[in-house]
Amino acid sequence: MAVAFAGRHGVTLWTRDKALASAIRSERRNARYLPEAVIPDTVTVAEEVEPALASSDAVLIATPTSALREVLERVRASKFDGPVVWACKGFEQASGKLPHQVVAEILGKGAPSGALSGPSFALEVARGLPTALTFAARDADFAKRVARELHQPALRVYFSTDVAGVEIGGAVKNVMAIAAGISDGLGLGLNARAALITRGLAELARLGAALGGRSETFMGLAGAGDLILTCTGELSRNRRVGLLLARGDPLVAALKQIGHVAEGVYSAQAIEALAAEKGVDMPITRAVCAVLFRGTSPRDAVQQLLARDPKEEG
Repeated sequence: MAVAFAGRHGVTLWTRDKALASAIRSERRNARYLPEAVIPDTVTVAEEVEPALASSDAVLIATPTSALREVLERVRASKFDGPVVWACKGFEQASGKLPHQVVAEILGKGAPSGALSGPSFALEVARGLPTALTFAARDADFAKRVARELHQPALRVYFSTDVAGVEIGGAVKNVMAIAAGISDGLGLGLNARAALITRGLAELARLGAALGGRSETFMGLAGAGDLILTCTGELSRNRRVGLLLARGDPLVAALKQIGHVAEGVYSAQAIEALAAEKGVDMPITRAVCAVLFRGTSPRDAVQQLLARDPKEEG
């Protein structure tokens, strides 16, 4: 979690692991998760969250979705009442809730808060390579103000009021990236990958619309943009899961080899259940869940998708 906005603002970095915080402070890098990136001396590294929050104007939470609730509870306990921004992409596994629903539960529906999402591999952002993101909050003025504060020379930040749509895009694209990795790992070719991404976008948009999201969101950075990056980029953890599954590695072994959280694995079942609840057809998501949790081989899952009856595109 980064306390206060980065760039032209003062920033304090806090991590839940005190030993990791100490190592980051001395080495000026996160050897566990992002060893290639040097952390500037201007960034303060804190082992305790309360003093960091007490001196901050805003909070940016950049944890896996599974850790969001714990961090929010610490924010609430500190009595911090400033803006809270989260960069989590996925559903909370235990509850099946999106991040904004968890935030509302912990901090209240009126808390000044919003989601930061879009195509953004952490390593490229850390290297200062050009990146474009979307910040979404219910209040348009707040969304615009935070987007302006986050905006940097190499980081273009757009704003939106479609919080659910932005979060659905960030969650579903991870499941599609696992499917893309399986396709690539089986050597099915570029045509297959393009078809999978396109039909994956259709699934994302159908579920997003059922939850009140807007079509322009799904065709934007937090939808199509993030989907394309995660399904094709070599830095994509979820795509790597698919590649390892395609070569025959068990899921547990694949996750251990990656060594990072692959959000698609933990969101897939929640997405499948939500789609069933809303009556939304998501065959690629079902196929990924069949491979991850129901013992279907990657090749059989592909064959089942290909065997589906022809239908009108939409």
